[in-house]
Amino acid sequence: MDGRDLVRSVGVGGSGRAAQRLRTVRAAWRRRRIDAAELPRRGPERARVPGRVREVEPGPGGGLIRFVRSELRIVVAANGAVFWGWDGAGPQPSYALVASGPEPDPRAVLEPDKDGGWRVVAERVTVVVSRHGAVQVCTPGGVTLRREEPPRWWEPVGGGAARWMQRSAVAADARFFGLGGRASGPRLRDGRYRLWNTDPGRAFGPGDDPLHLTMPVQLVVADAGTHLVFHDTTWDGSVVLREGAEGAGSGHDRAGRCEVHMDGGPLRCWVVVGTPARVLLTWASLTGAPALPPAWALGYQHARGAFGSEQEVRRVVTGYQERGLPLDAVHLGGDHHDGHRVFTVDQDRFPKLPVLAEELRRDGIRLVSVVDPAVRPEPGGAVYESGAAVDAFVRDARGRTVRGVTWDGESVFPDFTHARVRAWWGGLYGERLEQGFAGFWHDRDEPTWCGAFGEPTLPRSARHALEGRGGDHREAHNVYGLCMARAAYEGLRGLAPGERPFVFSRSGWAGLQRYGGAWSGDVAADWPGLRASLSLVLGLGLCGVPYSGPDVGGRAGGPSPELYLRWLQLGAYLPLFRTHAGPRAGHREPWEFGAEVLEHARAALLERRRLRPYFVTLAHLARRTGAPYARPLWWAAPEDRALRDCEDAFLLGDGLLVAPVLDPGAGRRAVRLPRGRWYDTATEEVYEGPARVALDAPLSRIPVLARAGAVLPVRGADGGVELEVWAPAPGRTGGGLVVPDAGDGWAEPEIERYAVRRQGGRVVVTREREDGAGEPPYPVRVRGLG
Repeated sequence: MDGRDLVRSVGVGGSGRAAQRLRTVRAAWRRRRIDAAELPRRGPERARVPGRVREVEPGPGGGLIRFVRSELRIVVAANGAVFWGWDGAGPQPSYALVASGPEPDPRAVLEPDKDGGWRVVAERVTVVVSRHGAVQVCTPGGVTLRREEPPRWWEPVGGGAARWMQRSAVAADARFFGLGGRASGPRLRDGRYRLWNTDPGRAFGPGDDPLHLTMPVQLVVADAGTHLVFHDTTWDGSVVLREGAEGAGSGHDRAGRCEVHMDGGPLRCWVVVGTPARVLLTWASLTGAPALPPAWALGYQHARGAFGSEQEVRRVVTGYQERGLPLDAVHLGGDHHDGHRVFTVDQDRFPKLPVLAEELRRDGIRLVSVVDPAVRPEPGGAVYESGAAVDAFVRDARGRTVRGVTWDGESVFPDFTHARVRAWWGGLYGERLEQGFAGFWHDRDEPTWCGAFGEPTLPRSARHALEGRGGDHREAHNVYGLCMARAAYEGLRGLAPGERPFVFSRSGWAGLQRYGGAWSGDVAADWPGLRASLSLVLGLGLCGVPYSGPDVGGRAGGPSPELYLRWLQLGAYLPLFRTHAGPRAGHREPWEFGAEVLEHARAALLERRRLRPYFVTLAHLARRTGAPYARPLWWAAPEDRALRDCEDAFLLGDGLLVAPVLDPGAGRRAVRLPRGRWYDTATEEVYEGPARVALDAPLSRIPVLARAGAVLPVRGADGGVELEVWAPAPGRTGGGLVVPDAGDGWAEPEIERYAVRRQGGRVVVTREREDGAGEPPYPVRVRGLG
C-alpha cells in the first residue's frame, strides 16, 4: 500500500468516515506487523513421501501399515465409514466429529494384496493400499470409486507445521458437489476452491470464492456409486477439481482429478460410500444429528439491517397483518443495540422491547436478534468486564489482548475454542431472552474485522486455546463460527431447557448442523445472486447442513419488482425463508413493489404457510436421517447423468419438484423430470419422466410438481393438518411419512407411515401401524384424478 492508497482510504466522505478509514489502515498495519514478528518464516523445506511398505500391524477394523518414512492407520467403522490417518493421526480430537465416534467394524479384515500391498475388506467397502502408499476405495464388487495417490509433505527444516498435498482420481463420469457454501455450484466445475472462511466485504455472486462457510467435504456422484470424502483439518487450504472426460472407450477416458492442498494440520480422511441417502445418514452419525428448529422457524421471517425504532417494527408488522400476509418472525439488526454493542438495547429507540416482543408473540410472531462476536473494550461495559474477568478474549503470542477494528469501532474477540469462554458467552444470551427474543442470527463470525488491506480477520499468529492443545489462528479460524454457534446453542439449552434453540450462522464448519443452520451472507441483489442463493442451499445440504437459506431479495441494492417476486417464490420452498435488506437498501416489504407483486407475494407466503406441516416433517426426518430438505434432482437416481448436470431445479423432500425462475422475462421454462409420473400442482396436468418438458411460469407462480403417489401433510382450511395425496399411476402404489408437530419442545413425535393404492376409480389411503392398517387421523384430499 503506497501513500496514494493511504490518502484515498482516508480522504473519502466526511470526518467520521475518514476517522473510521484511518482506523482500518492502522489495524491492517498492526495486523501485518504482528504476523511478521510472530509467525515462523517459511524457509528451506524437505519433501517427503511414504516410501515402501515395511510391516503391518492388524487392529480393530483394519490396522497400521508402516512405510519407510511414514505410517498409515486404516479403520473401517461399524457404520461402513472408512477412516485413515497418516503419521499417527487419529479420528480425535476433531471439531467435526461427535465425541464418542463410531466403533470399529469387528468383521473388517486386513489381508495381503497383490504386488506387496494390503487391503481391508469389509461388508460395504474394500480399501486397497499399494506398497508405496496409494489408497484405493472400492465397492464390494471391486469397482474403484476413488484412488488417492501417495501423499507428499513439505516440512520446514527448522521445524514447524508441514504443508501437504493429496492427489486423487475418480471416475471419468463423476461430478463434484459440496465444499460448503459455494455460489458457483451446486455442481463444482473445474477450478480451485479455497478452504478459508472469508467475508468478501461486499455483495457477492456466482464468481466469488471463497465465501463465509467453507468445509473440506466433497460429495462425488458417478455411475459406479456415490461417495463422500472429508479431509479433517481446519487449516487454510484449497481443493483443485478437474472433471473427467469420456472417450470412445474405457481406454480413452480421462479420469476426474482432485488435489487437496493444506498449509498444515493432520492428514486424515473419512470416506463414506453408498446411495446419497445412506451417505448422508452415515455422515450425520459421524458429525451429529442436525438441530431441530422450532416449528415457527419453518415459516416466513422478515429482517432489516436497521428498523430504527419500535414504532417502525410495529408499522411493518401492521402492514403485514392489514394485507393478510403471513409473518412468523421479525429479525432486528445491530441498530437495536446501544451503540452497536452486543447484548445491549438502545433504550431511546427501543424503550419497551420486552413489551413489543410479548405483543408480537401473542400474534404468533417471534423476535430474532443479531449477535456479533466482537466486543467493545470499554471499561465499565458489562460484557467486556465480565469477559475480561474470565480471560475470555483472544491474545497474541506475547500475551496481549488482540484488538481489531469492526464497523462498530475497536473490538476484542472471545476465544470460543475454550470451554470456559463458551460457557461465559452462552450465559450472556439470558439478557436476550429477558428482552423477549426467541432466536438468534450470528453475523461476522468468520470472525471479521475491518482492515484497509490484507485479510479481514484476526492475525494468523493470534493465540487460541483449541480445547487445551494450544495453537494459533491458522488452525482456529475456520472453526471460529462453529464454536460460537456451539456456545449459543449450549447456553440456550441451559437457560431455556424447555424450548428448542434457534440459532443460525453466517460462518461455520463441518458439524455446524449440531447447533443450528446457516444463512448466505450478503448475496448480490441481481439475477446472478438469485441463482447463487439456490447453489448455496443445495451445496450446504449435501455437506450435512440441511437448514439454510439466502437473504431473499439480496441484502444490498434495489431488486426490480420481478426479481424480488421470483426470489420470494423460490424462498417459499427453501428451509430458511427470510427476506432481508441492509441498512441502506430502503424498504423491502412486499407492498413496496406494487399491487401486482403484492398479490403474487401473498400467494407465495400463503403457500409456505400451507406447506409448513410438510417442512416440519422434513425437519424431523433430517434430524433422524441427515437428509436435506432441498435435494438435487439426482438424489433418488444418481445414475441418471442428465439429472447430475441439472442445477436450476430441486426436490423438496421426496414429494415435490420445484423449478424456480432464475432469468428475467421468463414466462415458461424447461424442466428435467426424474423417472415416474409428475403432476403440475397448479393445473394437475400429468407428465411422465424421465423427460425434459416445458412448463408455464407466469409471474404469479413458479412451476412446482408433485410425485405421483406422494402424501404431503399440509395446513387445512381449519388450520389443522390435512393429507394432500397425489394419485399414483394405474398399477402403481405410493405413500409417505408424516411427523406431527409436537410444539417447540423436546418431545419426539412418532413417524406416521401412509400407504396409497388405486382401487378401481378411486384412491385408498391407509395408515400403516404395527397392529395393522387403519384410517388416517386427518382429512384426506386426493388430487390428480381429474
